[in-house]
Amino acid sequence: MTDGTDDAVYRVVRNDEEQFSIWRADRDLPTGWYAEGTSGSRQDCLDHIGQIWTDLRPASLRRRMTATHTPA
Repeated sequence: MTDGTDDAVYRVVRNDEEQFSIWRADRDLPTGWYAEGTSGSRQDCLDHIGQIWTDLRPASLRRRMTATHTPA
């Protein structure tokens, strides 16, 4: 990537807290992250994350808030 273009293939990854990121497809995933199933250009992956990750709170926080919420 010397001329400002990025021809790398990325994949969307997710962790146990249902947080998303992108990772180069030619590299091993870091511990605790799993392939979500989408791959493509960096921008395609970021656009996909923007569509699917609508609640940025970690899953553990969402579960805790749901468990402590008592409907009126």
